[in-house]
Amino acid sequence: MSLYVYPILWTLFLWWFSTGVILYLNGLPRWTFKWTMLGTTGVLALSLVGLYATADDTRITGAYLAFTCALMVWAWQEVAFLLGYVTGSRRTPCPPSVRGWQRFKVAFQAVWHHELALLVLGVAVLAVTWGEPNQTGVWTYAVLWIMRQSAKLNVFLGVRNLNESFLPPHLTYLQTYFRRRGMNGLFPVSVLLGTVVAWMLWQLATATGIGAFEITAFTFAATLLSLAVLEHWFLVLPLPSEALWAWGLRSREVRAP
Repeated sequence: MSLYVYPILWTLFLWWFSTGVILYLNGLPRWTFKWTMLGTTGVLALSLVGLYATADDTRITGAYLAFTCALMVWAWQEVAFLLGYVTGSRRTPCPPSVRGWQRFKVAFQAVWHHELALLVLGVAVLAVTWGEPNQTGVWTYAVLWIMRQSAKLNVFLGVRNLNESFLPPHLTYLQTYFRRRGMNGLFPVSVLLGTVVAWMLWQLATATGIGAFEITAFTFAATLLSLAVLEHWFLVLPLPSEALWAWGLRSREVRAP
């Protein structure tokens, strides 16, 4: 049972704690941003080295290390985006007159540097683990990337909860590219497909005859995808999900005066 419980608990902890830390760092004075970016870039380099070093490690520890390193790679782009270093070529509010495809075009201009960074980092994760048996890091990054693209599209099309409080003051213009509405046509498709794939991963994790490494790796992927589906539900349900990371937003309260 511990082969399932510990990966689940580790995923929950990293999901909650890393998000809070990123929000906290982003709420500090702007003069700290360059040091935050420098530190996270160092963590990114170490994480890519860690993925390379564990690519042929099919022990339980190899799965834990690869999963953690992939999350740290992902954390770099989160920090770079929220600090405003890697966003897009458009840094102004969405013109109120644009509609349809034109609105999508200007919205993409606001984040395309960020999207490119995601692809580059994904290629880097693939490159350092290519052809090796430990693909935990690749699965982790793939789950994060796919579900993040889904969440972005849902926010663009319209959801109930836009989580504007997570955006720092220098990125408030991005709110104008969001749309608030009860539901959009993509949301049920996103949740359904995410739930089905998560169920398939749980089936793989609990299949008979697989080793401890496979159980751990599949449990990481299944738990992470289940959390991503939960985050999708946070977009439409009347739940105060921000309360989970209230401690991470306290740095903005200190900074406000």
